[in-house]
Amino acid sequence: MGEEGGGRSCGSTRELQKLKQQAMEYYRENDVPRRLEELLNSTFYLQPADVYGHLVGTWDQNPLPSSPSPPAPRCGNAGRLRRRVAHARRAGSRLGCRGAGILKGRSGAETWLKKSRERKWWTGNCWRKEANCFSKLAKPPTICKVVGKNVLDGLGLPTLQVEIFCTIQNFPKNICSVVIATHFEAHENASPELVEAEEVERLDAVSTAVQWVNETLTEELQGLVPSSQAEVDQVLRTFFENKVQEDKERKELEKNLEDSTAFSPQPPPPPPPPPPPSKKKGQKQGRMETSAEKPVIPAEPPEPVLCGSMAIGAVSLAVAKASAVLDNNPLCLNIALLKHHQEQPEKLTIPLLMVSLVSCGKSSPGKLNLMKEVICIPHPGLTAKQGVEMLLEIQKHINKAIEMSPPPKPETKKSHDGGKRGQQQITGKMSHLGCLTINYDTIEQPLLLIQGICANLGLELGTNLHLAINCAAHELMDYSKGKYEVMMGTYKNAAEMVDLYVDLINKFPSIIALIDPFRKEDSEQWDSIYNALGSRCYIIAGTASKSISKLLEEGNISILKYSGLIIKHINQTTMSDLVEITNLIDGKKLIAVFGSTEGESSDDSLVDLAVGLGVRFIKLGGLSRGERVTKYNRLFTIEEELGQNGTLGMCCFLLCFPLAMNKRTKIGRGRNRSLSAGGQGNPKTINKC
Repeated sequence: MGEEGGGRSCGSTRELQKLKQQAMEYYRENDVPRRLEELLNSTFYLQPADVYGHLVGTWDQNPLPSSPSPPAPRCGNAGRLRRRVAHARRAGSRLGCRGAGILKGRSGAETWLKKSRERKWWTGNCWRKEANCFSKLAKPPTICKVVGKNVLDGLGLPTLQVEIFCTIQNFPKNICSVVIATHFEAHENASPELVEAEEVERLDAVSTAVQWVNETLTEELQGLVPSSQAEVDQVLRTFFENKVQEDKERKELEKNLEDSTAFSPQPPPPPPPPPPPSKKKGQKQGRMETSAEKPVIPAEPPEPVLCGSMAIGAVSLAVAKASAVLDNNPLCLNIALLKHHQEQPEKLTIPLLMVSLVSCGKSSPGKLNLMKEVICIPHPGLTAKQGVEMLLEIQKHINKAIEMSPPPKPETKKSHDGGKRGQQQITGKMSHLGCLTINYDTIEQPLLLIQGICANLGLELGTNLHLAINCAAHELMDYSKGKYEVMMGTYKNAAEMVDLYVDLINKFPSIIALIDPFRKEDSEQWDSIYNALGSRCYIIAGTASKSISKLLEEGNISILKYSGLIIKHINQTTMSDLVEITNLIDGKKLIAVFGSTEGESSDDSLVDLAVGLGVRFIKLGGLSRGERVTKYNRLFTIEEELGQNGTLGMCCFLLCFPLAMNKRTKIGRGRNRSLSAGGQGNPKTINKC
């Protein structure tokens, strides 16, 4: 028994020695010992900070040779085969074969070559596994440099671009870049003095932001891991707070110097408000006249924006995108992980589209001022791409209606409702919002235009699509009269505006959202319109709301009575701020709308932010201009990828208006099935489905 065990032990030792000898011969043939020696020597000589990263990177640059033996010179098939046979015989004797005759001839050479390739493949696979093991032991990528640049946005105006460089396996690598939009509004009919002053302010803001990024922030962020978004945002927040304090101290010092050098007389007190207009003879008393007697509340001063603050938001977004690129994930998924405390959600929902079709605001050539944007919202049963295809068809017919509009006729008697004098020719031009600016004289005209086009296409407002109006009331206030100029020469006080909106919703029940129906100073009217229409449509605050930073600082987002807020990624807003504000909005059961700015860039990260944060709506402007179409294309890509991965969630919009949407839900679901089956999304066949 012992002898048998000893025999087996000796046999195992001999087999092990033989296996070692075979391995040594094989590695020697492939020059592995020399290369490993050179690799280890160079590693010791260089002493890189990331040893395992250096080993992986060096081996990736110098892989195994493509052939297990030195390449033979070119010759005929016979000579090549003889050399392979001779090589095979020598290899057979080294491998311990009793006779190399098994490898004689063409079939023997081919057998040896096949075995050799198998051994090479196995060894290469083993080495790659070792390299993967080294890569797991390597240090994670860290930020080594942040670069800020002055670039142009979609309007040809300066804005900020930020690039992130990370150290990967001891080498710096450019990971990604982002472009942030500025907070400045686009003024189409502004005075040259105002435009020039704003251009100087914008250029100063961008130059300061570039300086912050290239001089201070790149040093502050060196060595941080991009995946540590909270830590990065905290560094940015501390830096910004220090800059705010420096700016405050600078202004106080300048004020003290001015006070000490010269005495400036106090400005005269503002004149008292004009007395209310006297009541005309025979005028009936009522609520309209009583409310009109109240003096208009003066506009609040705009929130101060620290020059260069866009550097904070841009760097925060760039780091988030770099983390997504390094993890080989879409940015929307990384934002969703950030929102859900690094727990991957089962489903991600595509926000509902708010697409601007026409603009009849203050800058339009017609008399109508109230509707800065007439917005269409495709039915939730449609995919984003199907909804855009439907709206493109509507936009095409709007263009035809403008081209085929009749010539202007002589002016006739003015209508009772302040309408147009005769029939005016419709003209339109493309606005910076990506939609047509049309000259209309009454509130009903743009709505009737869309309604008629939908009827011709077999669509029904309120069933296949819905409407929203961006009133931009802050642009309509005439402070000399204390009223809103809804149409040229037609003024209404705050109380009369409530009645106007109620009548508008009664005439057009397909309107499910009003954006900025009042200034933020008219808090009483916000209460009134919410009580009157809050159960029938969304009352959304855009410009009327405070900035995200101010809302988070105060901790109260319910200053006005509204259904939802438009949030934008501008200035010092970080990714952590966006997560926090959306959590507050969700906690208050309000609606979050992720909006774009008036001067957008070609960067499409905004769409990923909206999807990752789980907002209800996304407002990107019209379906024209490259900087806006890019974002729609990104939304299509995300929707397609989520559908392929099985992580696309269904929109819960239909639950918001259960009484008004019951009938529409059934129609929408049936249409969605038909569109999916057809795959074309032809708007003309929707009602037939």
